[in-house]
Amino acid sequence: MECVVQGILEAKHVDALEVLLQGLCGGLRETIKVHEICLKTGPNLGAVASEVHLCCSLSQPEPVWSVRHVGGAMRGAGAEQLPALVRPVLEAGISNNSLRFMHALGYKLDYEMLRTGFSFQMHKTVPIAVTITIAVTAIHRLPKTHSVDEAQPVTPNLHMVQLTAPASPDNYSDVVGAISGLAEYLAPLVHLSKPGVPAGVVPTASTAAAALISRGGITKVL
Repeated sequence: MECVVQGILEAKHVDALEVLLQGLCGGLRETIKVHEICLKTGPNLGAVASEVHLCCSLSQPEPVWSVRHVGGAMRGAGAEQLPALVRPVLEAGISNNSLRFMHALGYKLDYEMLRTGFSFQMHKTVPIAVTITIAVTAIHRLPKTHSVDEAQPVTPNLHMVQLTAPASPDNYSDVVGAISGLAEYLAPLVHLSKPGVPAGVVPTASTAAAALISRGGITKVL
């Protein structure tokens, strides 16, 4: 399973967020360029709809394919009180002919998109060891099927910021706490909340961004 929060950031503040993340994470910036294909089951595969995402990473010399299935959010009174969404996730590497195989199983193309941007990873050890991935991406639509080279930004002035971390039934509350702490630290630039909960942009982000750029980064580690 994984824990996740996300929000939106104005494009003009992306550089400031990158400066902040570089200082916090102190690690390598990874480029994101992913062609994502969403497939849904046809009527021959049962009454309950199933959705999977085929993801092709284009940031390396050779494309790398994976399949990802995201389950429903954890429910219950306790889950509602958590500041991050907790959900089951299955992900595995696949071959480059898997799209044909999924079509043969009865899955149909629902939509596809291109995600571009960058990510950092933060490693925390208290109270448990957890790795949080911070991804900053722009979403592009494809005007024609699989036309990655013709991708067009959906919201040119906005980027998505997403924090995710792997978890288990035994430690998800601690992982949620770690993600929540990082989200609060990033709050001067971006509001982060559960997926599906609108948060909007931070009205004072310009001031925070200007301060970060003028200082050239930050060295404090959470």
